[in-house]
Amino acid sequence: MDRETVIAGKVKEIKNEVQRELEGRLDIDDEEVYRIIDEKIRCKNKKFTFMLSEKLYIRKNIFNAMRRLDVLQELIDDPTITEIMVNGIDSIFIERNGGLIDTGKSFDSKDRLCDIIQQIVAGVNRTVNAASPIVDARLKDGSRVNVVLDPVALNGPILTIRRFPKKPIDGEKLIEYGSVNSEVLELLKKLVKAKYNILISGGTGAGKTTFLNVLSGYISGDERIITIEDSAELIIQGIDNLVSLEARNVNTSGCNAISIRDLIKTALRMRPDRIIVGEVRGDESIDMLQAMNVGQDGSMSTIHANSAKDALSRLETMMMLHTEIPLPALRRQVASGIDIVIHLGRLRDKSRRLLEIREITGIENNEISSSVIYKFTENGEEKGKIIGEHKRVGEIRSTYKLERAGLKTDQFVVGR
Repeated sequence: MDRETVIAGKVKEIKNEVQRELEGRLDIDDEEVYRIIDEKIRCKNKKFTFMLSEKLYIRKNIFNAMRRLDVLQELIDDPTITEIMVNGIDSIFIERNGGLIDTGKSFDSKDRLCDIIQQIVAGVNRTVNAASPIVDARLKDGSRVNVVLDPVALNGPILTIRRFPKKPIDGEKLIEYGSVNSEVLELLKKLVKAKYNILISGGTGAGKTTFLNVLSGYISGDERIITIEDSAELIIQGIDNLVSLEARNVNTSGCNAISIRDLIKTALRMRPDRIIVGEVRGDESIDMLQAMNVGQDGSMSTIHANSAKDALSRLETMMMLHTEIPLPALRRQVASGIDIVIHLGRLRDKSRRLLEIREITGIENNEISSSVIYKFTENGEEKGKIIGEHKRVGEIRSTYKLERAGLKTDQFVVGR
C-alpha cells in the first residue's frame, strides 16, 4: 500500500475521532477544534510517523471538513480557480485559465454534500429542498452559487460556484487582458458619465457582471445608486450614496417572495439617480424599461444573448410574455429606453472580449434600428491565441446626452 493511500486512511480515522469528540458540543470555537485535531494527530504519530507537510495537510483537511466547506474549501481558497462544478459526490471539476479540470476530489457521502449545500444557502437566508430544488445563493466572499437537487438533478446534488477576483477588475485590467482597447474604454467612460442607458449582453461566462462593475466605476461619486440583483454580486466602488437590494425566494410557508420586479418598483420611490439591475430574465424587463423611460437615465443591466441584435429580440420576447402592450408600442419602449448595447463573448481561445458596441437609433419600418459603433475583428492566431483589434465602424448619432453633460463629441465621429 503506497503512502498516499495510508495518509488518506489516517485522515479518515482522525476525522471520525474528532467528530465523535465534538458531537453535542455547540459552543466550541475554532481554536479548540484545532487543539483537538492536533492532539489526535500526535496520538497517531506515536505509531505512524508523519512528515511535517503531512501533518499540516491532515490538520487543514480535517478543520475544513469540521468548520468550513470540506473538500471545496481548498478550491475556494485558490485564487486561480474561477469556477467550481460539483456534479454529485464523486465528480468535482474546476475552471482555471479558461480550461476545465477534473480535480479527482470527492465527498465522503451524499449527506455530507447536502450538509454543505444547506450551510451555504442558510447563510443568505435561502431554502432548498425536494419541494424547491433550485436556488441561487452566494458565499461570504461574494462568489455566486447555484444549487440543483435531486430528483431534478439525476446524478445527485449539483453545486456550481462562480468566483470573482478579490480585487475588482478595473478598466486598466480589461485593456491588459485585451478585452478592450483604450479608445473603446474612453468612449464607454464618457457614455456612462453622460447617462446613456446601457444593456450588456453575452453568453454564460462572457464577463457581463465584471464589465458592469467596471462601467459602474465611472459613475460620479455624488449620485444616488440603487442596485437590484437576484443574488448580490456587484461591487460598486466610489459611491457613498449606495443602496443594494436583493430578491428573496418563497419561504418555507410558501409566501413572502420578493422579486426583482418588486424591487424595481420600490426603487423608483427611493429617489435614485440610476438603477443598476444585475440581470433581466423575465417580467422585470418591463419595469426596467419603464424606469429608463421615466427619468432614470444612466441605468444599466445585463442580459443573456448571442449578439447585440439578439439581446433586443430577447428583451422584446420577455416583455411580450408578460404584457399585453402591442408589439409596435413595445418596440418604441425599447428603442426610447435603451441607448447602447455592449456585446461580450468568449472566443475559442477562452479569452473574453468586447465584440460589439451598438447604438439604438430608433424605429424604422416597425423594427428597432441600430448601428454598430465598434466591432472586434480577428486577424489570425498566434500560439493558440486569437489576434484581433477593435475597429470603429460607425458614429454616435444621438449626441444630445454627451452635449448636455459637457463632453466633447467630435472624437466619436468617424473621419474626425
